[in-house]
Amino acid sequence: MNARPDSRDAERTRLELAIGRLNEVVLGKDREIRLAIACLLARGHLLIEDIPGVGKTTLAHALSRVLGLSYQRIQFTSDLLPADVIGVSVYDRASGTFQFHRGPVFAQLLLADEVNRATPKAQSALLEAMEERQITVDGVSHPLPEPFFVVATQNPSFQVGTFPLPESQLDRFLMRIELGYPAGVHERALLKGRDRRDLLAALPAALDPESIMALQQRIPDLHASDALLDYVQALTRSSRDGSQFQSGLSTRAAISLLRAAQAWAFLEGHTGVLPEDLQAVLPAVVGHRLRPLDAADRRGPGELARALLEAVPIP
Repeated sequence: MNARPDSRDAERTRLELAIGRLNEVVLGKDREIRLAIACLLARGHLLIEDIPGVGKTTLAHALSRVLGLSYQRIQFTSDLLPADVIGVSVYDRASGTFQFHRGPVFAQLLLADEVNRATPKAQSALLEAMEERQITVDGVSHPLPEPFFVVATQNPSFQVGTFPLPESQLDRFLMRIELGYPAGVHERALLKGRDRRDLLAALPAALDPESIMALQQRIPDLHASDALLDYVQALTRSSRDGSQFQSGLSTRAAISLLRAAQAWAFLEGHTGVLPEDLQAVLPAVVGHRLRPLDAADRRGPGELARALLEAVPIP
């Protein structure tokens, strides 16, 4: 059932309050913050790829504070083990049974910091959690808390000590974004202002887990016309024709694109999804899923996404 107009307005007011508070901590990155919120509303997971020191961890921590979510951080390193992520069963001599001790993955917002510094075996510990929202240990499934939102940070592949994420892992992330260097005026404010850690400690919540889950349930109900669905399918068909990319977008990617566009439309106050909503989220949704046909092609994810948009007219 659709929310009443006054209820919808109240929800968007709270979302705008949350975005405003995030902008007080992470300066000059309003678009990236909105994409992160849209990713959560669409029940996806977020990958932030950039060089160290531009605010990736700060954004993840600020999201947990403003959204009222329980928070855990895992520092991914080359010696990290899957048990360090999901937990381990320990033998209890008193009861004569194994007791499962939960790992840090049991949090509503999990920060997987520098995820590509861990080995593929450790990275794969997140696969079931991200897809099924549960983990299985010794044949027993343990549900994860709701909402469950993974924010992973990734260093550029040219940096020493990184292990590229496999395509199956990348596909679990609904969006990939970059923060980049702050503009001069914002960097000056950071130099003159309070320490970000002090701001985070004093940051009040604007939402809570129950309201976030209610919003997530409403996003798929936002109207997407047949013409809009035609646009989604035209984009996916174009990616699969073999003229630009090694492999095309999957059906999962198409569904992710639609959900992300619905979440963006909700943030923008639209009653239905517009082509502009789809175009706004497409670079973040498809950029990490596309590989250029020519191995010598050095275009980045954003450029590949723009090439796809330019190749497909709006129906």
